[in-house]
Amino acid sequence: MPLAQPKFLMALSLAAITAVVSGCNSYQPAPQAFNQATIQPYSLDSGDRLRITVFDQPSMTNTYTIDQAGYIAFPLIGQVPARGRTLQQLSGQIAQKLKQGYLRDPDVTIDVDRYRSIFVMGEVGQSGQYAYVPGMTVQNAVAVAGGFTSRANQGAVDVTRKVNGQVMTGRVNISSAIIAGDTIYVRERLF
Repeated sequence: MPLAQPKFLMALSLAAITAVVSGCNSYQPAPQAFNQATIQPYSLDSGDRLRITVFDQPSMTNTYTIDQAGYIAFPLIGQVPARGRTLQQLSGQIAQKLKQGYLRDPDVTIDVDRYRSIFVMGEVGQSGQYAYVPGMTVQNAVAVAGGFTSRANQGAVDVTRKVNGQVMTGRVNISSAIIAGDTIYVRERLF
């Protein structure tokens, strides 16, 4: 009877290791659109603060924040949908609405005054919400969050982002680019 117990423990240990290893392998890489989002023109969303300039119209030139519903409130023309649009698309849309009875030939330019935040969680010094800077990588974001903890898996992290209105998660290396609004999760290493 004493021989049956070690065989049972060995089989149980083997099953546990198989479950852990298969759990690691079941993670699917993100679709191609996930990585392409970092090289596409910037897509606006809630939380972005924009500097909108209407040439020769100082009363309209101001900073505007995209609200939770994805709109900006603009003088004369009211609510303008901004979520999912590029800067050029939004400036064209505002100019078009201003042409409809307000200005003859409006010249509208838009710059991002402040990007929406990124979130860094998991095995980092200080999890939280941080300011996004264009050109930022995962490694930069982790550094801003206090660096990796001693238990962190420094080889790959999970990044969750919204692409074309759909939320996707992908495992990337630390030199990968991130975009505004990303959530970075640093996992604990297995060994």
